[in-house]
Amino acid sequence: MSAELQTGEKAEPPRPGVRRLTPDTTTIFEGTLSVLHCAIKNDQLYRGVYAIRMFPVRHPTHYISLHYTDLNDKNREIGVIEDLAVFPAEQRALVERDLTAHYCEKLIRRVYAVRYEFGLLFFEVETQGGREAFVMPWRGDRAEEYGDNGRVLLDALDNRYIIPDLAKLPSADRARFTSFIYW
Repeated sequence: MSAELQTGEKAEPPRPGVRRLTPDTTTIFEGTLSVLHCAIKNDQLYRGVYAIRMFPVRHPTHYISLHYTDLNDKNREIGVIEDLAVFPAEQRALVERDLTAHYCEKLIRRVYAVRYEFGLLFFEVETQGGREAFVMPWRGDRAEEYGDNGRVLLDALDNRYIIPDLAKLPSADRARFTSFIYW
């Protein structure tokens, strides 16, 4: 059975494997209401495209998957951008704007308090936006390495709180943090 395009036309069934998106075959542009569109050479035009980082911590500008929603409300992958830097500046800026809208990242400058209750860690921190509080499940998969000595914390809503370098935190802040996040 062939897939149906958003325009109602029939398309070829999806090919197995990962489609690599390159500037030679892919054009990303802004449509009506600032929605992303993606045209693939010798294929079709995809409307309402959104970007997802496949490796958001280790490779934030590499391995970006472009998706759209088909007429049956199913999310479909168009393909993967291996290196966003090879795309023209205007296309790169559109993808980066879309990623920024979907990923909330805050830099932690201070750690004022961390307390544990009911399997959750309750943080009071200072970010670039001022003093904030957030809740994070206390599990190993919610704190990941970031660079040589940093950490990324994923809160209960999957927002990302980044400590670029633990050594740059004041010693009391670092002690509060590492008493709970020691890996």
